[in-house]
Amino acid sequence: MMSDDQAPMPEMEPEDFAQIEDPRDAEIISLKEEAGQAKDRLLRLAAEMENLRKRTDREKAEATLYAASNFARDLLTVSDNLGRALQALTQEERDRAGEIEKNLIAGVEVTERELLNVFQRHGIRKLETVGQKFDPNFHQAIFEVPTSEKPPGIVMQELQPGYAVGDRCLRPAMVGVSKAEG
Repeated sequence: MMSDDQAPMPEMEPEDFAQIEDPRDAEIISLKEEAGQAKDRLLRLAAEMENLRKRTDREKAEATLYAASNFARDLLTVSDNLGRALQALTQEERDRAGEIEKNLIAGVEVTERELLNVFQRHGIRKLETVGQKFDPNFHQAIFEVPTSEKPPGIVMQELQPGYAVGDRCLRPAMVGVSKAEG
C-alpha cells in the first residue's frame, strides 16, 4: 500500500507493460492504479453523502419552521378579533362593568395573551412597524401621510399588525407611510 507522502505511480499504457520484465510488476502497477481510482471514487462519494446530509438537515429545519404557516395565518384573525373585542370597551365602561363582565374581560385578555405566547413558542413574531422604514416584504401601504416630521417612506401608523415566521412574512402589516408635504 502506498503512503501519503509517496508520489502516485504514473498511469501506464498497455504498450508500457511490455517493457516490464516480470509480469507480476505489471499486475502490481495495474492494481495500484485501480486502488487509486477506487479511493478517488470513495472520497467523492463520501463528500457527496456529507453534502446530502447537510442539505437534508437544512430542508428538515425549514420544513419544521414553516410547516404550520397556513394554520398560523388562519389563527391571526382570531388574535385580531380578541384584540378588537378588548379595544371595543373604554376604560370607563370597564370600570362600570359588573363582576360577570369583568370576569369575561379578564378571560378574553388571558386568551389573547396565551395565543400570543403560543405564537412566540412556535417562532411566530409580531412585526414592529411604527417608525421603521417601509419594507414591501413586510408592510402593505394603505395610505400616505403628508408630513415634514419624518423623511418619506417611514411607517407612521399601523392599522393591522403584521407577523413573520422565521425570515418569512406570514401576513404583512397594514400601515400608513410618510410622504413629503407639498
